[in-house]
Amino acid sequence: MQFSVPYLLSIITFLPLLGAAAVLLLKGDGPRRAMALGVSTVTFLLSLLLLVGWQDGNAGMQFEEMAPWLPAVGLTYHLGVDGISLFLVLLTTLLSPIAIAFSNRFVHNKLGAFLALMLVLETAMIGTFLALDLILFFVFFEFSLIPMYFLIGEWGSQNRVYAALKFFLYTFAGSAVMLIAILVVYANTGTFDLMQIQNVPLSSNVQMWAFLAFTLAFAIKVPLFPFHTWLPDAHVQAPTAGSIILAGVLLKMGSYGYLRFNIPLFPEAAATFAPWIATLAVIGIIYGALTALTQKDMKSLVAYSSVAHMGFVMLGLVALNQQSVSGSVLQMVNHGVSTGALFLMVGLLYERRHTRLLEDFGGLWKSIPVYSFLFLVVAMSSAGLPGLNGFVGEFAILLGAYTWNPLFAVIGAAGVILAAWYLLTAFRKMAQGKITKPENEVGRIQDIRPVEFLMVLPLLLLFLIIGLFPNLFFDKINPSVTALLENQPAVTRSLEPVALDSIAGEDLSK
Repeated sequence: MQFSVPYLLSIITFLPLLGAAAVLLLKGDGPRRAMALGVSTVTFLLSLLLLVGWQDGNAGMQFEEMAPWLPAVGLTYHLGVDGISLFLVLLTTLLSPIAIAFSNRFVHNKLGAFLALMLVLETAMIGTFLALDLILFFVFFEFSLIPMYFLIGEWGSQNRVYAALKFFLYTFAGSAVMLIAILVVYANTGTFDLMQIQNVPLSSNVQMWAFLAFTLAFAIKVPLFPFHTWLPDAHVQAPTAGSIILAGVLLKMGSYGYLRFNIPLFPEAAATFAPWIATLAVIGIIYGALTALTQKDMKSLVAYSSVAHMGFVMLGLVALNQQSVSGSVLQMVNHGVSTGALFLMVGLLYERRHTRLLEDFGGLWKSIPVYSFLFLVVAMSSAGLPGLNGFVGEFAILLGAYTWNPLFAVIGAAGVILAAWYLLTAFRKMAQGKITKPENEVGRIQDIRPVEFLMVLPLLLLFLIIGLFPNLFFDKINPSVTALLENQPAVTRSLEPVALDSIAGEDLSK
């Protein structure tokens, strides 16, 4: 019998929203900081109950909640979590208190409004990963735009208004097209409930057009090349906490949506368009990496690296076999952890020097060695160093993609090499060589503080846990991925479960 806390998913989803209201009602920045961090931390601890009560081997939805919403038109309040969404929810609840802890130290202008928006955003992200009704999903998916728009537009850098508008218009345009497709699906099935729609075959014509509409919305959110142009502007202009959440969680809403809706609802279209999407994915991998190599701003470099890394995720999804899809699910988490950590490290350095240009640094290993070492570990995680988290997901994706189309896998593998190139180049310019700027001299710039190290520590631990014990995650991911694929014979390429014991260390000698 499953461990149960009544309405656990609803509590996890809406507790941050209640916390946002409490933050706005409190007087003084001190109580507001404590409330925001406390609520986000409690939300994370409550989300760990999902692991406590998880039924291994259960491929279906767990902790389900369902209640009538607007029964006259078939709308239901339907929440559920499976192996595909479990770790994305945990990623959201982990990164949110880290981003809020950073903001508590470094945001001083209109702090109450800033923290309230962060908590509202957390509710929208969690709800997106849990919603099993198409309209409910759309509401959460769209609602996330509002707090992020204001976070960028009010607390961002010099061109923040332009970046915020571009972010909002791009993503809203794609979502509007998706809403039309949702209504078309409803007209052909009579329901908005995902579980019921999966059992109603749609005509080939409906599948093709609805697939393209959903894909446009999700491709912009990922972002998939060439729909990525909003991302560098948003990342560079956003405050650090916004960048952590944007890269760590919001981008995953696009790839998650593609896996949750496009593949099971439109299987014929998913198979037909897979090579085309894979082509865009590998172009994004190479383009993002080469563009990152030319960047002078550290934030811009990490932003373009996200284009490349999310290209890997989409390549794994469209390969449509057990290894690649499970690898993509884990890689969504890996990218969130690694890139969130990169933006955190860049933000910590910016607060010391108020510049992100690589040419303004050099020799930091001498003046702030602890920070420089941590930055190197984070960079190696993002580059896919064996033994750390990034390697596991990329390896599974490339292995699965190779069984589908070797050419895509070979091109994608080149992106791994390029990632190491641009990340090590950035580290060399920042931390190695001679100190050429007086502001970087020993004693002039402060090394990482204990409270800041505590922000980074959970992410460092995850690097090792995922990298050394990947099957702790795959054991929960695989059953749900298998169920999703085996019910779609038109798109299934292989159903062999992914097993990466060799990466965990058991058979590495072979």
